Amino acid sequence: MAWHGEELVGFDLETTGTEPLEARIVTASIVGVRGGRVAGQRDWLADPGIRIPAQASAIHGISSERAAAEGRPVREVADEVAEELTGYWSRGVPVVAYNASFDLTLLSAELRRHGLPSLSERLGGAPIGPVVDPYTIDRAVDRYRRGKRTLEAVCAEYGVVLEAAHQAAADALAAVRVAVAIAERHGSVAELTPAELHERQIGWYRAWAEDFQDFLRRKGSPEAVVDPTWPLRAPATVAG
Repeated sequence: MAWHGEELVGFDLETTGTEPLEARIVTASIVGVRGGRVAGQRDWLADPGIRIPAQASAIHGISSERAAAEGRPVREVADEVAEELTGYWSRGVPVVAYNASFDLTLLSAELRRHGLPSLSERLGGAPIGPVVDPYTIDRAVDRYRRGKRTLEAVCAEYGVVLEAAHQAAADALAAVRVAVAIAERHGSVAELTPAELHERQIGWYRAWAEDFQDFLRRKGSPEAVVDPTWPLRAPATVAG
């Protein structure tokens, strides 16, 4: 059976901001899917330890006051999310995340910030994966399609119903369903093994990043740099 008919797990974070090396986890969700049906789900609400900007709260609906009152320490949440994800990888189950380089880089930054074992360390030093990122795959297989590439827009393109956008559980499940829909439309994606698809995405993401960086420099930002690494940005000093 092709990978998109096997067990998959969706992963999503809602956060305090858009810079993954600086933002903090607010909510997290991991949704297991088998045969197109939800087979399990874990959700977390974290107290990120900093105030949640109003613009972030407006997107995901979690205020600083609620996070402080109801959320668990972000250190505990990051540790549990990492353990859950690496548990799936240890069994060979692909983790599906829309714009995976954001969520996985942010999670990894939180682990470093709190002195916790990295994702790779939890896998005995092995690299993480396989990861399936519908954002990266869609840009590669339908490069010239006009329009936005947000999760909402790509769901509409592939006929996937997205309920409660920017709620971590809804976005995680939608990411899985979009990944399956892409594989069903594009046989060249479906025929790859998860490991092969992971490797292809590394190259696809790098090619996109190089093209986008060239575009930005031509448009008047000569020092623009777009990180080409996927699914984790290169390690850097993490803000405390």
